[in-house]
Amino acid sequence: MISTMDMPNLEFGFAIRLWFTRTSIVPDIPTGGWRSGVYVDKGEIEGPKMNGIAVPGSGGDYAHFRPDDTAVFDARYMLETDDGVTIYMQNKGYLWGREPDTMARLRKWAFEGGEAVPHAEYYLRAQPTFEAPKGKYEWLTRHIWIGVGERKPDGNYVRYYYLT
Repeated sequence: MISTMDMPNLEFGFAIRLWFTRTSIVPDIPTGGWRSGVYVDKGEIEGPKMNGIAVPGSGGDYAHFRPDDTAVFDARYMLETDDGVTIYMQNKGYLWGREPDTMARLRKWAFEGGEAVPHAEYYLRAQPTFEAPKGKYEWLTRHIWIGVGERKPDGNYVRYYYLT
C-alpha cells in the first residue's frame, strides 16, 4: 500500500541486533550531561528487504546524556548484506524513560549487570539514513525510515520500517 496524505503507511524492512561490549565515557561536559561511546562488536540483520551483518569495529553509537536524562544518540556504522554489498548507516534518535528512575535502571542493566527493564518503560526510537551504491539497495536512500528499538544488556535490537 502506498502512503497518502491522509493515511501514511509503514512497511517492515529489517531488524538489526547489535552487540556492544566496549564503552567510553566523557563525564561532565560543558554543555551539560555526559557523552558515551559504545562500539559495534558484531551485528545481525534479518528481514524481508535485507539480510547481513553490521561490520565489526566499523563504528558505534555516540550518545549525549542530557541533564534531563534523555539520551540523544548518533550511531554510525557499516552494514554488509548477505550478497556482499557494503552500506553506510547513520542512525539518530532518542532514548528516555517513561518514569523518573527508568534511565538509572537502564544504565545499571547495561553497565552493571542489573535487572532487565521492560520495553514498555522507555522510548527508544531512531531515524536512520543510508548511503548505498547504485543498484539493488539504492532504494534505501529514497525512503523515510523509522526504527523502534529495544535495549538489551549487551546492545540493542531495532526494527526498521519505511514510509511507502
